[in-house]
Parts: sequence; structure tokens; C-alpha cells
Amino acid sequence: MEKAFKNLIKTHYPYLCGSKLLLAVSGGVDSVVLAHLCHAAKLDFSMAHCNFNLRGDESDADEKFVIDLADFLDVEVYTESFDTQSFAENHKISVQMAARDLRYEYFSELSSAVHCDYTLTAHHANDNLETFLINLIRGTGPEGLTGIKNERDNIVRPLLTFTRTEIETYARRKNYKWREDSSNGSDKYMRNKIRNQIIPVMEEINPQLLDSFAKTQEHLQESLDLVEDYISLLYPKLVKKDKYGYAVDIPFLKKVPNQKQILYQLLKSFGFTEWDDVYNLMDAQTGKMVLSNSHRLIKDRNSLLLTERLEKAVNKEYTLSKGEDLVMIPEMGTFHIDEVDKIEQGSQSCIYVPEQKLKFPLVIRKWKKGDFFYPFGMKGKKKLSDFFKDEKFSLPEKEHTWILCSDDEIVWIINHRADNRFAVEDSDTKILKICIT
Repeated sequence: MEKAFKNLIKTHYPYLCGSKLLLAVSGGVDSVVLAHLCHAAKLDFSMAHCNFNLRGDESDADEKFVIDLADFLDVEVYTESFDTQSFAENHKISVQMAARDLRYEYFSELSSAVHCDYTLTAHHANDNLETFLINLIRGTGPEGLTGIKNERDNIVRPLLTFTRTEIETYARRKNYKWREDSSNGSDKYMRNKIRNQIIPVMEEINPQLLDSFAKTQEHLQESLDLVEDYISLLYPKLVKKDKYGYAVDIPFLKKVPNQKQILYQLLKSFGFTEWDDVYNLMDAQTGKMVLSNSHRLIKDRNSLLLTERLEKAVNKEYTLSKGEDLVMIPEMGTFHIDEVDKIEQGSQSCIYVPEQKLKFPLVIRKWKKGDFFYPFGMKGKKKLSDFFKDEKFSLPEKEHTWILCSDDEIVWIINHRADNRFAVEDSDTKILKICIT
């Protein structure tokens, strides 16, 4: 196995040679063998151990074992103790999920703090099969059936091609010592029940189960690669980017087959879970939306708009005082106020206003329900909500619309329309040009 591991590193993970590595070591046979193999391969590594305090003295004994192993291999070791049970209760997640979250967060922070290039874990082929079955039982998309990745971000799993039997046989032949987790024999957790009850029956039916599973995963990954290639071809015609996020063209989407799978592939990385609601959004009323923890998908006429979720609204206001000719406002840009002799061809980002009609300081704020103005070039007043409807503003556009006010009267829907009450007349002598860049 030592020779096979060295060849694997040379062939598939050559970048690990010369890199500084952090090994996740629990004290179990898998991580102990990984530590010895990395040592034999002369890789530059330190060890990290998490004490989850779930098995009393047994957990502390695991930690001491890992420290002694690091001393034997003459490498640095880092340990961290967690109140995993409290973390699980506070976050309303399972103990196993809590341990996983704590473990990877610790590895990430530690790796950065000690300047390691990669973190290595000892997941093997049996872990991969167990993860596949867990995802299959819970329900998952195609990605969940491809199992554990060899590499993801800076996490590398170089033992995935080896089986538990190969690892344990090698450890016994080399007379390595390791710690047995007593909880592995309990069927309290789903993974243990799959490992202890389901997989043995599958192996009885097919003694070459892991080989067959590896081939199946390879076929699944090839199919996923094909899907991603197809999505890449569709993407330029289907998705447009704007300053608020992305817009998916519904009419185009409805012309192509497998609409649901295409939508899933486009949106799978944005945290959505209620996929039926996502699919039904195509035929919903404008304004309907589906939320994930981080994003919103909004139906807007012939588009699905994907934007980040907004923080809780804060009613910020900015003021422009008389005499200020340059004001930077983070949410918008820089306001320029200049006195001019004549009006030039206008643009949406500039307006001309008689100074005598303004009452300083001017106020810049977000629009609110009930706001109205007198649109330039039109007679009478209009609610801003009606103006937005007529101009076909999307919800993100409305949320990001600011207005310039003089004594509670709207002077300008910034970058969109000026107010007729503040139009320049022939008798006006002092004209201000207000622009935003």
C-alpha cells in the first residue's frame, strides 16, 4: 500500500510534494495509516485533532493518542476541544452534523493560521459508498450521487481509492496502533446502520460491490460533465447579468426540453431547497418569489431574477448642503453640483434646476409608499408606485431607487425622471447642474 500511495501522490497529487499540509487525525485506523503513509512519502505535514467530548474519558484518550503519535512521527500537532452537544442543541442540528461543521471550520481556521496549503482527510472508498447511500435515502440531486470528491477547495482526500479492508490489513501488517471508536458499533446513527447492516447484505449479493460502485460513480460523473457542457452552451442565450444579479429568460427556457433540470443546474449553488416552488415560479404572478438563506428568485414578467437577499432595510438619508459641489454617497456614487450658464443636452444622470426653487439642505433617500411627483414633460402628479409600474421596474430596481428631495418635495427620481415643478424657466437666472457618477 505504501508503494501504491507514493505512486498515487506522484500521479494524481504531485502538488502535495513541496506543499505544507495539515492532516486531520482522529486516532482511528484510517487517519493513523494516512499519517504513516505521508511520513513514509516524506511529505511536509502537521497533524490536527478535534476532541468533541462525546465519549468522556475515551475522547480524552483519543486526544492523548494523537499527541503521542505526532511525537513518534516528530511532527507538530494541534488539538481543539469542543462542546459538541451544546453546539448541536443551539443550532438545532444532529450531533454528527455539529461535529462535521465544527471540524471543518476548525481545520479551515487552523490551516490559514499556520499557513498550510492543503488539509488532508482520511476518507476511503467505504466512506464514499456510505455517503452515496445516505444521500440516496434522504433524497438528492445528481451531484449527491457522485459521492465524496477527491478534492474540494483546499481539502484533499488521497485515500478514496483504498478500501477499509486494504487500510486495516496494511495497519495490522505494519503493527500500527490505533483507537477504536466505541460508538461505531452502535446503530444509533444512520451511517453506522448503513455500515453495519445494509452494506454487508449488498456485499453478500455482490462481493465486488466497491468496484461496481466505483464504475457507477464514474459513469454518473461523466453524465454530470455532459450536463454541465450542455448548460454552458445554453447559458449565454438563457441568462443575462445585470447590476442586481442575473435574469433567466422564461420564454427561451420553455422552448427547450428538460426545463426543470436546467433550472436546477443553474440555481443549485444558491441554496434553494423548495424546488417545486422554484419550478412553479415560471408560471406565477409578477412579484412572487422563492427564498434561500442567501438569495431570492423573483418572478418579473418574462424573467426569473436572481439576487442576493437584502439586509433588513435601514432608512438611510443623506443631505446635500448649499455650497457643496462634490458629495460621495456609498450606495450611489458621487454627486456634482455646479452653477452653469446654459442647459446642455441632458441625460438620465443629470438634471438642471433653478437654485431659487430649492430649499437646502437637499435630502437623498429611498422612495416610500405614498410618494408622488410631477413627471417632467407631463401634466399632473403621479404616484411613484404607478410610475414604476408604467416603466416596468423590477422589484430589485424599485428597491434600489433613490430620490432627491427639497423640503419634502421630490426634485428627481435619481437616474430616471426629474420633477416638472423644478424645471428651468426663461426667467431663471441662477441654474444648478446636479449630476451623479
